[in-house]
Amino acid sequence: MNLILFGPPAAGKGTQAKRLVEGRNMVQLSTGDMLRAAIASGSELGQRVAGIMERGELVSDAIVIELIEQRLPEAEAAGGAIFDGFPRTLPQAEALDQMLASRGRKIDLVLRLKVDDDALKARIAGRFAESGRPDDNPESFVVRLNAYNQQTAPLLPYYKNQGKLVELDGMGAIDSVAAAVDGALDS
Repeated sequence: MNLILFGPPAAGKGTQAKRLVEGRNMVQLSTGDMLRAAIASGSELGQRVAGIMERGELVSDAIVIELIEQRLPEAEAAGGAIFDGFPRTLPQAEALDQMLASRGRKIDLVLRLKVDDDALKARIAGRFAESGRPDDNPESFVVRLNAYNQQTAPLLPYYKNQGKLVELDGMGAIDSVAAAVDGALDS
């Protein structure tokens, strides 16, 4: 099964993906993790990505798709992938569909964790006050949240029209969200 997890930063996608990796032996394909790993490897691709990210620029669709394509055999061998942070744009979604189709595969399900933006902002402000993590800076978080909302909006009807979109309440306790995710996967 190939699954896309949608939700803004801090919505709990990583928590649910980790649970699915452990419980269902799926492979999580997180573009952020893959970009950091490519840089750490010192590969040619990693060197290209490092320069782009050091300049604060967005990594191109072509590079992100190349990273995804490199990891697909691992996901296929495990029986499925959880796409986390990808696709973010309509061209990425179309490229993913084409890439999977060329391998006789498809996206089976798209789970959107619906959350309240104001509650997320409060959660991040609290986390920042406790940890001081730079990526939890409330001002930066608002920028990331707005980018998610703007970039992802066109993808929802794209997957809804394919009959793959399932929206879940992401505001509950971790266990209740997990139960909803499992229910969607098992139905």
